[in-house]
Amino acid sequence: MLASRARYPTLVFLDADVRLSPDALERIEAFLDQSRAALVSGVPRQEVGTLSERLLIPLIHFILLGFLPMRSMRRSRLPSLSAGCGQLIAVRRDAYFAAGGHAAIRSSLHDGLHLPRLFRRHGFATDLFDATGIATCRMYRTNSEVWPGLSKNATEGLGSPPLILPMTALLLGGQVLPWLLLGGVGAPLSTGAGMAALLALLLGMLPRVAAARRFRQPWLSCLLHPVGIAALVAIQWWGLARSLAGRPAAWKGRSYATASPTASPAARLTAPGGGFQKS
Repeated sequence: MLASRARYPTLVFLDADVRLSPDALERIEAFLDQSRAALVSGVPRQEVGTLSERLLIPLIHFILLGFLPMRSMRRSRLPSLSAGCGQLIAVRRDAYFAAGGHAAIRSSLHDGLHLPRLFRRHGFATDLFDATGIATCRMYRTNSEVWPGLSKNATEGLGSPPLILPMTALLLGGQVLPWLLLGGVGAPLSTGAGMAALLALLLGMLPRVAAARRFRQPWLSCLLHPVGIAALVAIQWWGLARSLAGRPAAWKGRSYATASPTASPAARLTAPGGGFQKS
């Protein structure tokens, strides 16, 4: 409703807990012009305090950078390559209304995914940028908020039926199993299994360390990386189980209908409205 009253050609949508630097809007507009996209989404610096936040929130960057082919996303307008962060989205006003805007995805809790997908289905380009230097966000304030906050839209992202099994295998097999083999089982480094586990561990940790430096993440999140991954996977299964049981997602005293867990992969890619997002 507010978008229809805006007079300017660029619209910026922010979560209420996002804080911008004085030059943020100017730099967002510059990136929008440079990218030639109709929608750009930025990932702010994620401020964390509690242990649960430190374990899980830094994984936003890990999932995005680890599983999204950035070059392909920028070269293509395929809806299946949509990505975004609902905390900060900037759009061209004309394209926003041509695509249908938020009204077209009002049933979704994850506009960070579904708004870029909507734009791409209408032929518009979308892009993603690092907003670490211009925006900050504290998604949650207590340990008790993190689990329900991340699970409420799980079925629109990693916890969707088409994705949850392969993502569970990739995340647990690639990010947790090597630690168990070296630490718990104690696979000797002199064996092939031990060397493979060490290599997998290093390959998983290098991007985490690089992300911690680049995005100003707490080092504790790197040290507890396998614990965070295991917790993330558990949250996705919890969200899917709630959806299959017909239980609405609850957040801050409100209930939300969850996305249908029986939708086919093709339907999930074309439905108008998967996953870190705070509403």
